[in-house]
Amino acid sequence: MAKKKKQLTLQQEFEIMKLVLDKFLWLGFGVMAYGMWTFFAKGFDELATSISLMVAGSIILLIFMILIVKEYEVIAK
Repeated sequence: MAKKKKQLTLQQEFEIMKLVLDKFLWLGFGVMAYGMWTFFAKGFDELATSISLMVAGSIILLIFMILIVKEYEVIAK
């Protein structure tokens, strides 16, 4: 006997989306902050590593932004 999946309301889906995407935001900010800290702590010796970490954090935040925009387009339709 197959069990039916529970249907979520739009508000419940939105709350779950906020919880998940909030983690992307913190992760992106944390990676960028670590890259900045690496630059200030080690100076130009670790410049490539610092810039790489800041770019990686930016990419995570871009993915976050794209996910939010796509989700809002789905909800708006």
